[in-house]
Amino acid sequence: MTNKKEIAEALLSIGAVRFSPDEPFTWASGIESPIYCDNRLTMSHPEVRRLIARGLAEQIREQFPDAEVVAGTATAGIPHAAWVSEELNLPMIYIRSKPKGHGRGNQIEGEIREGAKTVIIEDLISTGGSSLTAAAAAKEAGADVLGVASIFTYGLDRAEANFKEAGLPHFSLTDFETLAAAAAESGSISGDDLPGLVQWHGKLKKGELQS
Repeated sequence: MTNKKEIAEALLSIGAVRFSPDEPFTWASGIESPIYCDNRLTMSHPEVRRLIARGLAEQIREQFPDAEVVAGTATAGIPHAAWVSEELNLPMIYIRSKPKGHGRGNQIEGEIREGAKTVIIEDLISTGGSSLTAAAAAKEAGADVLGVASIFTYGLDRAEANFKEAGLPHFSLTDFETLAAAAAESGSISGDDLPGLVQWHGKLKKGELQS
């Protein structure tokens, strides 16, 4: 059974998560962040992507045992959905953020039958917005969305509220606290940087940081 620390260490080992407390990254929202998480790098590392696929599959078997379809969010969730669907021997679809502007105008690619019990795969959860947009599209297409599974979450209060309002359970293989602790233990960051990271995350979690 995979655990949060194992996933965190794997992400750190391939540089998928980077910490820069002194020169923070700027998110699309404008928020300055001492952490940047790029789970797309896992595609290039077979051992890490297999670890993630097994972890997600294990959790889906446990939390969503009736799942019939695995859905990936475009674009980062697509490869992981493919590997997880293979692990579970289930059909796969993927969901765009909006319908195509040409052809049949599909937002969902792949075949999904009415009432199919579906789990959505996301690479990262911040506010949960993209996951819930995908869930709404799947429901509109007739799917019975059971919940959302992701590799990493920031654990924001806003995300919890958004998922609760939508009535959707969700889980992530690892989280900010685990990553920060693993980074300090491995020397990816200094022990002196850890309190500042924890303080930053506390403000982010409560929505106190503004762009």
